[in-house]
Amino acid sequence: MPSRTELANAIRVLAVDAVQKANSGHPGAPMGMADIAEVLWNDFLNHNPQNPHWADRDRFILSNGHGSMLVYSLLHLSGYDLPMEELKNFRQLHSKTPGHPELGYTPGVETTTGPLGQGLANGVGMALAEKTLAAQFNRDGHDIVDHYTYVFAGDGCLMEGISHEACSLAGTLGLGKLITFYDDNGISIDGEVEGWFTDDTPKRFESYGWHVIPNVDGHDPAAIKAAIEAAQAETAKPTLICCKTVIGFGSPNKAGSHASHGSPLGDDEVALVRKQLKWEHGPFEVPADVYEGWDAKAKGAATEKSWNEKFDAYRQAHPELAAEFERRVIKRELPTDFAAKANEFIKQCQEKKEAMPSRKASLKSIEAYNKLLPEMLGGSADLAGSNLTIWDGSTPITKEDASGNYIYYGVREFGMSAMMNGITAHGGFIHYGATFLMFMDYARNAVRMSALMKLPNIFVYTHDSIGQGEDGPTHQPVEHMATLRATPNSDIWRPCDAAETATAWKMAIESKDHPSVLVFSRQGLNALDRTSEQVEAIARGGYILSDCEGEPEVILMATGSEVDPTVAAANLLSDKGRKVRVVSMPCTSLFDQQSKDYQEQVLPRSVKARVSVEAAHGDQWRKYVGLDGATVSLDTFGESGKGGDLMKHFGFTAENIAKTAESLL
Repeated sequence: MPSRTELANAIRVLAVDAVQKANSGHPGAPMGMADIAEVLWNDFLNHNPQNPHWADRDRFILSNGHGSMLVYSLLHLSGYDLPMEELKNFRQLHSKTPGHPELGYTPGVETTTGPLGQGLANGVGMALAEKTLAAQFNRDGHDIVDHYTYVFAGDGCLMEGISHEACSLAGTLGLGKLITFYDDNGISIDGEVEGWFTDDTPKRFESYGWHVIPNVDGHDPAAIKAAIEAAQAETAKPTLICCKTVIGFGSPNKAGSHASHGSPLGDDEVALVRKQLKWEHGPFEVPADVYEGWDAKAKGAATEKSWNEKFDAYRQAHPELAAEFERRVIKRELPTDFAAKANEFIKQCQEKKEAMPSRKASLKSIEAYNKLLPEMLGGSADLAGSNLTIWDGSTPITKEDASGNYIYYGVREFGMSAMMNGITAHGGFIHYGATFLMFMDYARNAVRMSALMKLPNIFVYTHDSIGQGEDGPTHQPVEHMATLRATPNSDIWRPCDAAETATAWKMAIESKDHPSVLVFSRQGLNALDRTSEQVEAIARGGYILSDCEGEPEVILMATGSEVDPTVAAANLLSDKGRKVRVVSMPCTSLFDQQSKDYQEQVLPRSVKARVSVEAAHGDQWRKYVGLDGATVSLDTFGESGKGGDLMKHFGFTAENIAKTAESLL
């Protein structure tokens, strides 16, 4: 049987070989963290390489994702469907081994990492998901949810501000199944970090309420094992294991230096690494006994089989809970009657025709859909009293009782959004998190990562325009809708009343492979008339709201709070004998996915006079209005004043919209 050192050296050499062949990558972290990984994966990690989606597996996250060859080597060696050819294709087009780990590309990769700190925040979300599911489903003698979240993180992850946001909350919530390994090698890409990172990291995490194990020799398997055992023994706090390591361990000339951080070592140094590590095998060659020492297939299958037997006993004792667990966590399906009940609610919203802010219409949707879906999990980065995300059945998740359905994230927009990614990737919940649209800027990269990972999060953003009023331009979004709409693989909704809001929520809940952003107003909105056919057409993203006989002379299109004055503008024009069509466009991405025939029916190419109306930056509307059209939009920041006065000042009135349309005729 190979020694622990030999098993760890397999990681080091595979990382060196792959980076050298690709002539690109980061060999230093995998070489430095190989000993920690070997102990964790061979002695502690519960997983099944033959079923990467087993529900009660431990989660492993490489937050310092630039060291991706570490996780690829681990997955290959332990028996996942990641053959050696994929390691040889490291960082190549369409390989399963992209430059940074990506969810969906590589079996066994739990989340996409690379933007530093976000993997750690994802891990906090996963650990919270585990704790909440355990509180909701476990019963005496039946612990069917019982797994750890392990995170590898480096200096860069801890320098990023998101590490404060997420780790502070992890301590407050007592996430005892979260164990993070801090790779304290003192090196970042610019060199020795002591010139710019002198935090007392152990004291910092102790102040968060973490269990901290300092000064662990990251190259001593016995010390690493003892630290993990101590971490698992502390069940009330997350644990930070501070591991002193040497970056590029095994490289005679580049170990301990930023020279091994982010570039190939070079052929000569690779040869010296082999000599230093006493690795007498060629590039990408792993001896059979090393493979045998790493192979986790039999152990993983036995572990999952044991859990299946445990779940069978749970099903006998608690059949209804077991059925819900299978639906929510294993199959990730909605109740079979959800669509019909949601459609009935949308119909009721249209029939009631209540005037209200769309943020209040959103709350009514939250109340209706939460009653149908026990997997709904809400949250807000503070501001819940303003963005209206707490409903009558909201129960906060706390350190002492995690069985609730609402997370008080505090003023942590970025941390919230990255934790949402972890919760959704973990499974078992439909998660919505909220703040003001303006503060999406703080969370921007995590929202992008949600789209990149195809995670069906629901981001709720209220106070959506200059109509938010007196707080002034610091709180009035202008460019945010354009920024969000430019993000691939996401649906951005800006509904104009309760029926559109209820539809937006339904579509977001039904999403399987992309996030939804729901944007709501602070100010009151009128409810609009619709036929049943028009109500159904809301789900197409854009539809004819009001029309004329025959072909229109001009088409007015709008979203959100600007739909109502646009309808009023159409009436002004109609009174003058103009033929006008009004198109409500609550979700442009969905409209763009409709058939060309449908798009032509709504926006016929023969009609050149087109006006878009939205209290936001207007550049993205050019694809709909064309060179001959016009936008009533914003190309400046807002002002401080009453919302209604600002709308008038910036031209979002029926009179100005009608005037703009007339200028095209």
